[in-house]
Amino acid sequence: MIRLFKEKEKQREARNTAIGRAPIKKQSPAELRLQKDISELNLTKNTNISFPNGKNDLMNFEIKHQPEEGYYQAGTFVFTFQVPPSYPHEPAKVKCKTKVYHPNIDLEGNVCLNILREDWKPVLNINTIIYGLYHLFTQPNHEDPLNHEAAAVLRESPKTFEANVRRAMSGGYVGSTYFPRCI
Repeated sequence: MIRLFKEKEKQREARNTAIGRAPIKKQSPAELRLQKDISELNLTKNTNISFPNGKNDLMNFEIKHQPEEGYYQAGTFVFTFQVPPSYPHEPAKVKCKTKVYHPNIDLEGNVCLNILREDWKPVLNINTIIYGLYHLFTQPNHEDPLNHEAAAVLRESPKTFEANVRRAMSGGYVGSTYFPRCI
């Protein structure tokens, strides 16, 4: 039975090639699910999605977010999403391309978000991850940090933390680390 399907697929490809059509690439289950997730995205007006490799590569995209409130208000933050072939059984790999002073994002752009690790379930989707990122910017969590220095400052002196965030977003040094302007 499987050979019959493979034979029919080969015949269909040969027919398409003979009449000048490029062979149609069959979408994987991960691509189909991701296509559905992207079509159902509910982005805020300050969030955009782009496909740097073109619309044919759905598995790699970027989200640009500008928080409307909180410490990071008016900043622009870009996240890359790499969706694995095993999606939705495994979450997307998310990195922050914008260098940011944040307790839950380290200086290499790694993101500490529980749904990207141990709390991921196949019923979750890309929209859930994006809302998790929104939450990180409105309520940074000093209890589960990747940037321990920023977490300690947030915990001990929220006013100093706010000043550090503003300095970093304006393009300046926090300690010995330089942050490019993102406002």
